[in-house]
Amino acid sequence: MNASAPRTRRPRRTPLLAVGAVAALLVGLSACGSSDGSDGSASSASEGASAGAFPAKVATKFGEVTVDKQPKRIVALGWGDAETVLALGGQPVGASDWLPFGGEGVGPWAKGMYDEKPELIGTMEPEFEKIASLQPDLILDTKSSGDQTRYDTLKKIAPTVGVPKGGDQYKISWERQTTMIAAAMGVPEKGEKLIAETERKFEAAAEAHPEFKGKTITVGSRTSEGFGVYVGGTGRVDFVERLGFENNPKAEAQAGEGFSVSVSKENLDLLDADLTVMAPIGIPATDISGDPLYKAVPSVKAGNDIVFDDQDISQAFATDSVLSVAYALEKVVPLFAEKVAE
Repeated sequence: MNASAPRTRRPRRTPLLAVGAVAALLVGLSACGSSDGSDGSASSASEGASAGAFPAKVATKFGEVTVDKQPKRIVALGWGDAETVLALGGQPVGASDWLPFGGEGVGPWAKGMYDEKPELIGTMEPEFEKIASLQPDLILDTKSSGDQTRYDTLKKIAPTVGVPKGGDQYKISWERQTTMIAAAMGVPEKGEKLIAETERKFEAAAEAHPEFKGKTITVGSRTSEGFGVYVGGTGRVDFVERLGFENNPKAEAQAGEGFSVSVSKENLDLLDADLTVMAPIGIPATDISGDPLYKAVPSVKAGNDIVFDDQDISQAFATDSVLSVAYALEKVVPLFAEKVAE
């Protein structure tokens, strides 16, 4: 869920969302073809393609994937993949609803973009037979676990654009996601335009709020299992770093292979920063804001914290697609500005 270069990680700690094993290879899918490369080199192909030119080639962790012609039946399984397809003018026939939103499986920032509701597919363990029944000519799984078995199963159904090299555990920025999907759809120029427009919005927000620059920030969540903080290389942290913030150095020092670090109640001072931003996942916001130990964190005690109690804002911040980040900028930046002094 990137802009920063890959860093050496310490041993992986438990992430906020447990990534389960993907379902085993299904009988009967082996008869379906795949057009991904077999040389295993993710650096051998560009993530772009000439506008409307096919075959289009996309570099992934699993090798170069070739899309022979304009895809008409796209199944979008990765986190934010469906929204990205919609932003690029496509219409997924199947999609995974990660957060979950329900309905069409996308946030309010993508409301009304579907002509017809897609078939909703499972997230960490997608129903492969259901996917096959949709007869896709392209499967997208760019923001995903990067699990080999999952990919091997999907590619037997249709050409599959999986995670990029270094993109395991949902570590892919919205720009790279947009670039890869635009290439696979044969509309790289449209992808470049979307990225440029969104980057200008980030630049404008950062220029309007120079007080953000250099301030430390903790971006975390609480689930029924406890507290956690996100680390560099993830969408939430990338979002705030673009605005000029520095991610919590103490949290970064504990980063492992996953996208987050678990924080025990005895160690909640790890959440302390110039600004502490927390999101509830599957629990009421008051379970965070009303927790006596959370209220004792220095930044919280000083009033320099935000707990998202608006589900749309929290989900936009979490989705990190080319559509959702623009919505998050509009809604979240004013909240940050209220808490960060000049």
